Amino acid sequence: MTTRILAANDRSIQECADYLKKGELVAFPTETVYGLGANALSSSAVAKIFEAKGRPRFNPLITHVLTAEEAEGFGIMNEEARKLAHNFWPGPLTMILPRRAACDLSDLVTAGLETVAIRVPAHKVARQLIKACGLPLAAPSANVSGQVSPTSAAHVSASLQDKVGFILAAGPSQAGLESTVVDMSGDRALILRPGTITAADISAVLGYEVAIDDGDHDSPKSPGQLLKHYAPGIPVRLNAVDIKKGEALLAFGSVKFMGIEGGGAAGDMPPESCMNLSPEGDLYEAASNLFAMLRALDTPVHTGIAVMNIPDVGVGNAINDRLRRAARA
Repeated sequence: MTTRILAANDRSIQECADYLKKGELVAFPTETVYGLGANALSSSAVAKIFEAKGRPRFNPLITHVLTAEEAEGFGIMNEEARKLAHNFWPGPLTMILPRRAACDLSDLVTAGLETVAIRVPAHKVARQLIKACGLPLAAPSANVSGQVSPTSAAHVSASLQDKVGFILAAGPSQAGLESTVVDMSGDRALILRPGTITAADISAVLGYEVAIDDGDHDSPKSPGQLLKHYAPGIPVRLNAVDIKKGEALLAFGSVKFMGIEGGGAAGDMPPESCMNLSPEGDLYEAASNLFAMLRALDTPVHTGIAVMNIPDVGVGNAINDRLRRAARA
């Protein structure tokens, strides 16, 4: 199979929608990262996602739909879930909901759990694609499992190569970080994966402090909970205060006082070895650049990637979650 990269327009979106209806895979842009989409109602189609990604069968997938009303057809929403839907959908929030008895999503999507992971994306092209095919789309990140998530069509192509039929291209992802995942299946909301919608944002809507589950799971309830996840091919060293010989630098804020072990300064490093998530210290800018810069620094010419300290507040919590998982691989 030869992958075709198509600029998103009415004709290409319809072509990709028809391909999805045949049970095939299409990579498409969302506001978070590029997703690898398949008909969430078809086990044979969803199985192709696992095959393309080399993804563990027990890791559940997020289903993308157009409206909260459609989401309620698959999962049971209480009043708190409806409040979150009203405030954050369409947008980068995934809710874990109790699965309805009549839910016809593939068991491969839910990994056999009694819950479903649902999101209503905001990206114009993603919404056009879902509408054109008339299907709920299971769509994890469009990359080989465990690798850095893709924020452009080129990233998808480099990772999946010929494992996907079409890639809809619509520029870089705006958020650049996977959706926040909040578990609404218990008595109180619990964040399973931090994202650009923060714990503070969710707490403000629900009226109580929402906790973050920072544990790792052998049998995850949400995408992103595996111990080894978001991993470059070279070691990642966190909270670096200097740069070891041969390392690349993933910076945040000023690099004025960052030196190279044995002599030299970060400011003198070539641009392909020193990238700054946000020179001004903007956490949202850092989130949007994270995966693309990790990918760019992940080359054999570097012995590892030194990462400067990033404040563990707000969106910084989500960034550090991804970096900790990358460092453990």
